Amino acid sequence: MEMALKTVNRIMQDCALCPRRCHADRFSGKTGFCGQGAEIAAARAALHFWEEPCICGSRGSGAVFFSGCSLQCVFCQNHDIALGKSGRPLSLERLARIFLELQGKGAVNINLVTAGHFLPQISLALSMAKKEGLSLPVVYNSSGYEEVSSLRMLEGLVDIYLPDLKYHSPRISALYSHAPDYFEKAAAAIAEMFRQVGRPVLSPDSGLMKKGVIVRHLLLPGCAGDSKRVLRHLHDTYGNDIYVSIMNQYTPLEHLKQIPELAHSPLLRPVTEEEYARVLDFADRIGIETGYMQEGGTAAESFIPAFNGEGL
Repeated sequence: MEMALKTVNRIMQDCALCPRRCHADRFSGKTGFCGQGAEIAAARAALHFWEEPCICGSRGSGAVFFSGCSLQCVFCQNHDIALGKSGRPLSLERLARIFLELQGKGAVNINLVTAGHFLPQISLALSMAKKEGLSLPVVYNSSGYEEVSSLRMLEGLVDIYLPDLKYHSPRISALYSHAPDYFEKAAAAIAEMFRQVGRPVLSPDSGLMKKGVIVRHLLLPGCAGDSKRVLRHLHDTYGNDIYVSIMNQYTPLEHLKQIPELAHSPLLRPVTEEEYARVLDFADRIGIETGYMQEGGTAAESFIPAFNGEGL
């Protein structure tokens, strides 16, 4: 353990965990692009019922929402924790205990939400919890904006990868996430995730996923063409060996009205039924068979959990 902690400290002294590669000395109290130092911080740890059915089932996914984010999308529905405004510090020992507590509450898996900027620490906490009896599948729930070298820390620890593939266009990813290299980095990250866990395996009894990759794509207003390019890439690359979740739950939050660059942006409105129908029709035409779609009524702030420190 002492050697592992020294490795964590070394990484935190010159952080290049994510594609931002900001080289912040997080060990000495500086914060990276993610807004976080070296100490783990989270905003909620609780049973979560709003994931895909094969992830949450009827008992709920044991979701730990970590503070900070390396992508910082302007439209983020979890922007309070993405900006680090919500969260409490956690020790490695406490995080490992949280995983075990969620298992005790009946969670069907452990769901690590936006955890990339704490990967070395989380890897240690997972190893500790597994030694203490954690036996649930582990889900890595990510924006997709990851470094392949960092993801390799999770090999053998994560069973299910749940990344986004948000954009294909560098112009759109630069405008909405300040990341013109998003597609390049996310596509490579998803390839590494697939290498680690392979084709999906679902329980024949419960329908719950035991291992595999589910790629989420959130349709943004005015971006149906880019969504089609994302789906084409996924299907051409993986066929039906991954699940694809096509989401219409984009919610235009109030803070967007305060951003001058978005004064006339489509982001100020929800996705239309016609836009979503066109993307779903395209997915069907190109042969996507393993995945999920959403029905109406999902674009609502009521689907955003309270980041009030529950379970920490």
